[in-house]
Amino acid sequence: MKLTRFFLYLSLAVITYLMLLAWQEDYPPVVDDGSDSAPAARYELPDPAVAVEAPDLPLEVPGESLSTAGEEGLTPDTAPARTGLIDVTTDTLHLQIDPAGGDIVYLALPQYLRELDVPDEPFVLLESRPGREFVSTSGLVGPDGIDQDGRARYRAADGEYSLADGADTLEVDLLLTTEDGVDITKRFTFTRDSYLVDVSFLVTNRSDRIWQANPFGQIRRHDFSDPSSGSRFTRTYLGYVITSAEDPYQEIDFDDIADAPVSLEESGGWVGLSQHYFLSAWVPDTASVNRYTLRRSNNGQFIGEFTGSALQVAPGSSGSASMRFYAGPKDQYSLAEISPDLDLTVDYSFLWFLAAPIYWLLTNINAFAGNYGVSIILLTLVVKLVFYKLSETQYRSMAGMRRLMPKIQQIKERYGDDRMKLQQATMDLYKKEKINPFGGCLPLLVQMPVFIALYWVLMQSVELRHAPFFLWLNDLSVRDPFFVLPLLMGATMFLQMRMSPAPADPMQAQIMKFMPIMMTVLFLWFPSGLVLYWLTNGLLSILQQWYITRKIDAEYAASR
Repeated sequence: MKLTRFFLYLSLAVITYLMLLAWQEDYPPVVDDGSDSAPAARYELPDPAVAVEAPDLPLEVPGESLSTAGEEGLTPDTAPARTGLIDVTTDTLHLQIDPAGGDIVYLALPQYLRELDVPDEPFVLLESRPGREFVSTSGLVGPDGIDQDGRARYRAADGEYSLADGADTLEVDLLLTTEDGVDITKRFTFTRDSYLVDVSFLVTNRSDRIWQANPFGQIRRHDFSDPSSGSRFTRTYLGYVITSAEDPYQEIDFDDIADAPVSLEESGGWVGLSQHYFLSAWVPDTASVNRYTLRRSNNGQFIGEFTGSALQVAPGSSGSASMRFYAGPKDQYSLAEISPDLDLTVDYSFLWFLAAPIYWLLTNINAFAGNYGVSIILLTLVVKLVFYKLSETQYRSMAGMRRLMPKIQQIKERYGDDRMKLQQATMDLYKKEKINPFGGCLPLLVQMPVFIALYWVLMQSVELRHAPFFLWLNDLSVRDPFFVLPLLMGATMFLQMRMSPAPADPMQAQIMKFMPIMMTVLFLWFPSGLVLYWLTNGLLSILQQWYITRKIDAEYAASR
């Protein structure tokens, strides 16, 4: 019995430890955005990368001020109120471009709401407010870079652009001619049904010397809380992400960058800012040698940037440099097509090898069901069928233990406080009756990683954000507002406990009685989609246990 107790305590410790890891990942300290007092940020641009082979490390150089705002009443979900911005609207994006630098200073996602009960307000990914800036900047630096000493001053043919009905692409050109006769076009290309923006620099050199500059892209953000997290109980990673040959996916948060800047050099690659359900990322030319830097500016703004290889254009000729900017939901299949390992920003933690097929199965079931709540129920049924044999082993062991309880009680009364003889007699009884005392808990331990993997899938899947089920459950990504699902789940756990044989050890019995209460309290704050899975799993387990137990009892009666 000591061995049995050891394994039960070990199992409980492992489960508790894994849940604590998940808790620490999801509920980091809330960071004050300081939006009421922080000053407006100013651009800091990298120094040129003078050689194609090895760009120099970007350094901070004072640049043009992005924000002239500060109008009273400006809120996070409103577009910048500055004049002269270029407004662009597609089916997936609404953004504003500042002609000073050609930077994206506002970007909203019309197909994703900021809040479920406010249907006219899209989710704002990029914004420009004093102390709360989150913008995408890009340009040309280097010997002839137009952003080397301040921001380039572009002009555009129009102040508003929109993707026409029936059109698949939209091009927005910003034009500039330098004093020595070099024509530069910064072109944004938008595609229907896509969150990926192509950014190209088209250079026509009409001067009498070689023109040279390096393209760069930056994601600049103050350290404020993640607006895509519905509550403090559903927070996930917020910070910069980057890829390299040594590590295809690295998370480098604001604190790490504040402690020490990060710099690396890669062919191709990407750098991004990851939040709960959304991602913004620069993906430079795969043929370019790019210098990536993560740093904190003197005014407290964090910067994730790349500087590409030098673009050289001979006199009388033309050249171009291109890069791509993604701003949208974490759709792992779409991200995988954009750049290698970009889909890893949908982080399933250490159980990714289980979470990936679970996500595939969930999305395919939903393609048929059309309701993610129904899809979760069907997914639970599939998981139960896969683990049917393991569950049958578990319930057979539990039924055997139930039959042996009177004999075990007799052994306890016979040997009293003689622990050695009690343990030996109990083990002899198990051997004689061919009962494995661990048969009831081992199948549960095997299934626990699947539950944790499913937890990550439901936490990370943007598809569940604002996904309705029925009645009051209109968002499966947040907790049940009336706690109905957690309480029903706790009731199913209590019923399962009553159907299971009580442990012989009093301490173990107390732990088992307390478990439904502890799990119910914990699940009060979990996403309702996850609680729906666990509730469905409990109901199916009760039916399965009832069926298998009746079958076992009939077999046992027939054999007597």
